[in-house]
Amino acid sequence: MLIARAFKYELDPNNQQRTRLSQHAGCARFAYNWGLQQRIALYRQNQDKKRFTSAIAQHRELNRLKRTVFPWMYEASKCAPQEALRDLDRAFRNFYRGLKSGKRVGFPRFKKRGVHDSFRVTGTIRFVGRMIQLPRLGRIRLKEKRESYFKGRVLSATVTRRADRWYVSVTVEMEIGTPEPPSGEPVGVDLGVKALATLSDGIRYSNPRVLEKKLRKLRRLSKSLSRTKRRSKNRERARLGLARLHLRVFNIRQDSLHKITTYLAKNHSQIVIEYLCVSGLLKNRKLSRVIADVGFYEFRRQLEYKCEWYGSELVVAPRFYPSSKRCSACGNIKREMTLSDRVYVCDECGLEMDRDLNAACNLVAASWTETENACGEDVRLVTDPAGSAEQTSMNQEPNISQGH
Repeated sequence: MLIARAFKYELDPNNQQRTRLSQHAGCARFAYNWGLQQRIALYRQNQDKKRFTSAIAQHRELNRLKRTVFPWMYEASKCAPQEALRDLDRAFRNFYRGLKSGKRVGFPRFKKRGVHDSFRVTGTIRFVGRMIQLPRLGRIRLKEKRESYFKGRVLSATVTRRADRWYVSVTVEMEIGTPEPPSGEPVGVDLGVKALATLSDGIRYSNPRVLEKKLRKLRRLSKSLSRTKRRSKNRERARLGLARLHLRVFNIRQDSLHKITTYLAKNHSQIVIEYLCVSGLLKNRKLSRVIADVGFYEFRRQLEYKCEWYGSELVVAPRFYPSSKRCSACGNIKREMTLSDRVYVCDECGLEMDRDLNAACNLVAASWTETENACGEDVRLVTDPAGSAEQTSMNQEPNISQGH
């Protein structure tokens, strides 16, 4: 099976290399904004004639303007503006596809300096010891030793700046054998706010709530930024401190999600999760910040491609399946149940069980089948037996200290 896998590393450039990286990012950002402005003007001016263009046509026109209007673009690699125009073309295709299918896809926006500093290069990309060689940039030192466990053809390298740190993401085309399904039993996963994930076998993963823990410091740094003078060194210093805090929150959240999803995909043959409408959950003003801090969509996204890597099966329950209101012992469904009810008490059989554990047991007890694939949302419920599941110890904790 041929797959494309990305490996991300942090760069350790010197001052001269930092300047070159900034030039490439600025060139890519300029090409993207130039192409977007040209498309908007073309659409408004030519009402009856040709109103659309392509990335190839725009790249040819930009090459003609380089010699006279934009000679400074020759200092950067030709791949930076070319790939930026391809990204713009892909953004417009997604926008038009969203209009046809009824999905809400935003119109492409202009990129701002310091917010979208990234570019992608292709060509001769290889690792030399603790350095990576990029076109027109030469060899740049890495902050970590390159892992030698991947073998394949390098397709591209995307360089990104976040909080004044430079990262490179190398996309590698790899050939892997057909993975064998894990020997572990199927498991139901109930996502929540108090506990990030509760499994049907009794294992519970606590929610790190990293944003809530850093909220006080976040407010203090935000106040310091708002009190500085525009275009001053103090403002840039305050902005950088706030960006570093946001990056730390992001890294801690991603680390916990990667460890959980990797453990599930490697150790269970089938993983059943519930369909969560995140956009609807975020409309709750009292819980929106906590829900956004959990990362429900990222949890499902990581499970989708990791299940494909390790041979496990991902099943998404229908959106309105009453996993929380259904009794896992007799199948009785409660009519009303609030968020404050943390213990499920069945009115028919008298079962008392943790609310999240009961929902996870319901997910794994039912019989599901997919109509398309694990990555899609078209999942149909065939049978819905009441099922039974014994309550196991909630103190079990798996070893997830291995990498992602």
